[in-house]
Amino acid sequence: MAKILVIDDEQAILDLVEMILTREQFQVAVASNGKTALTLFDSFNPDLVILDLMLPDTNGHELCKEISRRKKTPIVMLTAKDDIVDKVLGLELGADDYITKPFDTRELIARIKAVLRRMESNNDLVRKLVEHGDLVIDLDNRTVKR
Repeated sequence: MAKILVIDDEQAILDLVEMILTREQFQVAVASNGKTALTLFDSFNPDLVILDLMLPDTNGHELCKEISRRKKTPIVMLTAKDDIVDKVLGLELGADDYITKPFDTRELIARIKAVLRRMESNNDLVRKLVEHGDLVIDLDNRTVKR
């Protein structure tokens, strides 16, 4: 199942989200600050990141940009900031979805699964080609061209 990194400064939120994601058979890593989050991002290699905007050592928008710069991993913002400016900025900086606290756990799971489905669908659209010298092997269509 997919690996999810949860970044939030509130331990109660980390515990709750970790519990519900684990129950849904996701592999979960948690971080309560930006520094730990980036270290885990590099070592855990998550398929999706859940990110709070309010962290003790960094701005969540900056962390979103840094994560997006490192790898095209989907990001779901989960934050108490419900102002339209924050929502739009989060989405413009690379978030794939934006959920405000308080939240319903069923909605969170549904949105996570939807984002992962879209990513899987996008990955399926990328043709798998192997090139060796003047040969091009299309693994999806099982063809070889010179």
